[in-house]
Amino acid sequence: MFISNLALTTFRSYKSLDLELAPGISIFIGRNGEGKTNIIESILYLSFLSSHRVSSDQPLVQLGSASAYVRAKTQLPDREVLIELEINAERANRARINQNPTRSQKEIFGIVQTIYFSPEDLDLVRGDPSERRKFIDQLLILRSPRMAGVISDFERAVRQRNSLLKSRAGTESLAAWDEQVANFGGEIIAARLQALRDFEPIFQEIYRDISSEKPASISYKSSIEEPSLTAAENTAKILERMRVTRAAEIERGLTLTGPHRDDLILNLGDHLVKGYASHGESWSIALSLKLATYQLLEKDGLKPILILDDVFSELDEERRVHLIKLAKSAEQTFITVAVENDLPKELSGNKYLVKSGSVSKIAMVG
Repeated sequence: MFISNLALTTFRSYKSLDLELAPGISIFIGRNGEGKTNIIESILYLSFLSSHRVSSDQPLVQLGSASAYVRAKTQLPDREVLIELEINAERANRARINQNPTRSQKEIFGIVQTIYFSPEDLDLVRGDPSERRKFIDQLLILRSPRMAGVISDFERAVRQRNSLLKSRAGTESLAAWDEQVANFGGEIIAARLQALRDFEPIFQEIYRDISSEKPASISYKSSIEEPSLTAAENTAKILERMRVTRAAEIERGLTLTGPHRDDLILNLGDHLVKGYASHGESWSIALSLKLATYQLLEKDGLKPILILDDVFSELDEERRVHLIKLAKSAEQTFITVAVENDLPKELSGNKYLVKSGSVSKIAMVG
């Protein structure tokens, strides 16, 4: 798949932008703050209906405007699909597919599929568990778009249950939300375990290719004992754990059991990556996670868009080689660099200069 046209209106720094795009590599060159990452952000928003930079939609809407608009003409293997998304800071977003209004913006999940790699991906290795949970959940959504609804319903149920816990509601009031958290949570844990089972061998092979000194592995740390590939078994364990921790949950006003409390544990040999791995090893792990994501989706029969955001300046020559190979093989790759010298000489394509919120095509090479 690839995007053939991207149009932004009052989105971040762009009052109006209309970009004709092609398969292959597109390179956006611009200093920090000029607007190149805003373009990337709009594409990622179409994939996950959330920003990778901020937690709310307010900053996406240009100051003085009520809404921001992202429009993408997407070429799928069997058809062309036009997605139009209206992002509102104060009310629900609205979406249209081929000019037909959708009942929910979630209906656009699965149309634009992206894999994003940036310097911030070191947080996958060194950051909080929330970063790794986000990583695995985005993988679930890319492989099965319906999981976006399950994750959204789970998060809403947890928020409602936490609100009741804070108000010290009784067992009867909590019962319905216990069931929802447990049902959705059980399904998410099962899906994560299945994804990890498919993902880890690919990840291990890629890491071995990048750095053969120590083997890398991933395990799932759960808030329930012996989590299962069967959703119903996880649901029963979550409910049982809730009964055991009821007093502690009411005291803290928090739901203490469920996939929102889980983590992916990254290991190098017998050691935890976090706190043990060198800077270079951490980069190799982060790179392997993203390369493995791409390969797994490709194995599923998907061809996601690859986005490389200011990442080449952070990588040494050895690690660059793996990313260059992937960038060349993807059906469509978007690359951002601050200066042209940051771009590996092996990569060529359509180049765009991004300056002060405007984009101009400057060359076609290769």
